[in-house]
This record gives sequence, structure tokens and C-alpha cells, in this order.
Amino acid sequence: MLVVAFALWEWFRPSLAEAESLRLGWILEIWIRNVVLVTVVAGGLHLFLQRHRVQGDGLRYDSRPLTKNKNLFLFNDQVKDNMFLTLLPAMAAATVWESLGWWAYANGILRHWSFSDNPVWFVVLLGLVPIWSVLYFGAGHWLLHRRLMYKHVHSWHHRNMNIGPWSGLSMHPLEQVILYSDLVLLLILPSSGVHMLFALMHHTMGAPMSHTGYDAVQLPVRQRFELGDFHHQLHHRFIECNYGGIESPLDEMIGAFHDGTAEGDQMVAERLSRLSASRQAKP
Repeated sequence: MLVVAFALWEWFRPSLAEAESLRLGWILEIWIRNVVLVTVVAGGLHLFLQRHRVQGDGLRYDSRPLTKNKNLFLFNDQVKDNMFLTLLPAMAAATVWESLGWWAYANGILRHWSFSDNPVWFVVLLGLVPIWSVLYFGAGHWLLHRRLMYKHVHSWHHRNMNIGPWSGLSMHPLEQVILYSDLVLLLILPSSGVHMLFALMHHTMGAPMSHTGYDAVQLPVRQRFELGDFHHQLHHRFIECNYGGIESPLDEMIGAFHDGTAEGDQMVAERLSRLSASRQAKP
């Protein structure tokens, strides 16, 4: 994701002079680039793992096929539903946030520091972006599981009990806006376009890669390309656990950490019972 962020900075972004005004031309270019990028990442993984099944069920979490002929999904098809929500509203949200970021840099609303301005801070912030992404996602995700937000917004994402690469960004448009809004970090800290792009790639690339449904992509000579996320797979299976990433302390703090063991299953069952009792007690 970091390499892609540097590549986009070098070749596929507006100049700050262009970005001084919010014009359709350069904004449309960003949207096209985003659509192409997510299609390559999510579409490529889908073709490799789900459509052509190059590694079969090897390292797969759930061997059931993705859902078809079910009116729970748009077009009665999980993959088509996921593609629609990813390519249209998700990439629109990503483009809007990024475009506002370039405009804010160009107009001095965000403090823009290049590597030459402060090399140490430039590198330190590259290390902080993934940490912030994990912490922001966990807190926001937990809030999305509160009663009304889950019912009207987050439940869209949980239609995907068995997940594939296109499922990562398949969610209610409001949730897509919230997901990409972790760029608020850049309102506080001086940064560069590379940092903004790196933060955005945690969603545009990171969400499809963490929702492959596989623990890894098998490579020659017994090598593995680590992509899937067992921690988050358990969240899709049991729903009320593992709200944050595996790196986040959130789940252990609130007693919602499922490690995939029988004890974890028992913890979730008890947690669901408590949540159900709490909801029934409320008027």
C-alpha cells in the first residue's frame, strides 16, 4: 500500500496548482484512477481465488460458495451487489475525500510538509498512519454496531457472512463516508500527499485484501502472500466480536476478543446473551 501511495504521488495525482479550485476535470481523473485501482486489486483477487479457484479451498476459511439467487442482495447476487457498492458509492466517497484533501493542501487549510521540509517527521508519520487507521477503524466499527446504526447502516455490510474481495468495501454509502473520514488526522498533523494517499490505500486496497476469505495466497516454493484476516473473518461469522483489527487493543479491553477457539465461541455466546438482555430491558 505504501509503494502504491508513492506511485500515485509520482504519476497519478493533481498538482497543487490545479487543486486550488475544485474542478471536475482533475476530480474525474482521480475517480477513474480509483475505479481502475480497486478493480485490479479486488477484481484480480476475485478472479484468482473465487472465479478460477486457482488454489481451490486451500487456506480458505469457509468453503461455501458466495451467495446467488437471494433477494437479500442487489441483483440477487452477492458478487454483483458487492461490485456495484464498491465501484460506485465507495469510489465516489474515496474520490470526494481525496479531492477535498488536495484542495485543502493547495489552499493552506492542511499543512503540507514534504520530505525535504522535515525528513524525520515525514518518516515518523508514515509509521503513525497505519496505527491511526487501526485505532480509528476499531472505534468507528464498534459505534456502527450500536443498535440504530447497525440496523439502518452497518447491517448492509453484514449481509456478507461468507466474504470475498469485493465484500471489503460493500457497505451502506454512509458507512463508506465514515470509513474514509480517518483523514481527519491530517487536520491536526502536518503531512504530505503521500501520507494522505497511504491512509486512503488502507481502505481502497486494504479492505479487499483483508476480505479475500483466504488466509493467504499460495506462491511457488511454499511461500505465502499474507492477505486474509482470520480475526475479521470471525467477526463476519459471529458479528458481536473482533470489532478492531488484530493489532487493536479494543476487543481485549471490552471483552470481545475471539481467538478462534472453543473458548472464544463460548465468550461470544455469553456476550450475545448479555447484549440481548440489555436490549430487551430498554423501553
